[in-house]
Amino acid sequence: METKRAQAIQHLAGRKSPPIVEVFYEFNHLKTLYRQGWLRAGIPKEHCETVAEHSLGVALLAFFLADSHFPHLDKWKLVRMGLLHDFGEIYAGDIVPGKMPAAEKHARERQSVERVFAKLPRGKDYLEVWEEFEAGRTAEARFLREIDRLEMALQASVFEHEFPVDLSAFFDSADQALTTGELRDMLAALRNLRPGRT
Repeated sequence: METKRAQAIQHLAGRKSPPIVEVFYEFNHLKTLYRQGWLRAGIPKEHCETVAEHSLGVALLAFFLADSHFPHLDKWKLVRMGLLHDFGEIYAGDIVPGKMPAAEKHARERQSVERVFAKLPRGKDYLEVWEEFEAGRTAEARFLREIDRLEMALQASVFEHEFPVDLSAFFDSADQALTTGELRDMLAALRNLRPGRT
């Protein structure tokens, strides 16, 4: 996996520190872990989105959209889920879709979140939030899974304006995942903003 630098947790090797400090050092890896799909599509490293930047974008989009269009959804749950949904990538890495079987990817990510959340007093609660997102059985989890793809399309839109790249595959991936009318409308608007469209 390509990263900005080595994992910060290595600095704590053999040293005693409070659990929250360890978790922050582990989380810090998401701030340095590039979203590998963007690198493969030709986005330069110095401009590439990190996993933590993506997670923040997902949490904010979910909050703003639930607040304005989906008041029946639990905004606090969406924010927590958005912030935690990529914690599996701390130790598993940002696995590009299709690079390994889905069950293996899930198992690796589950080991990662268990390892990180086990240090925290409410770690079991955080693990449940992560599992809820993965399972996609609640309204909030299904909505956030769509937001996860919508954020990707939004970032693709930004990148296409900044670099000479064709990110059609990312728009197509979002198109396959979005079922909510308002979110599909946003995707259609993004497609119309693509360079070369009028």
